[in-house]
Amino acid sequence: MTAHTDNSIVIDAPIELIWEVVNDVEGWPGLFSEYASVEVLERRGETVRFRLTMLPDEQGKQWSWVSERTTDPATHTVRARRVETGPFEFMDIFWEFTPADGGVRMRWVQDFHMKPEAPADDAAMTKHINHNSAIQMELIRDRIEAIARSRTTSDNAGKGENR
Repeated sequence: MTAHTDNSIVIDAPIELIWEVVNDVEGWPGLFSEYASVEVLERRGETVRFRLTMLPDEQGKQWSWVSERTTDPATHTVRARRVETGPFEFMDIFWEFTPADGGVRMRWVQDFHMKPEAPADDAAMTKHINHNSAIQMELIRDRIEAIARSRTTSDNAGKGENR
């Protein structure tokens, strides 16, 4: 059995900027609200293996795992998987960035299955991921759109000085 989530949001920014920001794995603690740290363990071409550590949860537990992520700049897609699966039997993630009305659609598709001894079953984790993805996507959208506005303002200010 496989659980499945599919979430997306439109970001009003150039795809190159979105791609640059979301694939800066070392910058994730400043992009997502739930990550305490990222440690890059290995890079091979377009693939990065890293340890991701979350901020402590309500009980003070700090979750950490190793993931591997491979970007495809030509198609603006990313395939990722948990190497250290923790409570998951497996966790596979697909990110996709496509043109959309109003900007670029950022889409996250997650396929997973929880271990029998995990603190949540597939249904509960699906609900959690869908809820949390919406929060994180809105935060990422807001942060990237702010960067885009800042760059546009800087570019326009620079052009104004040359008149």
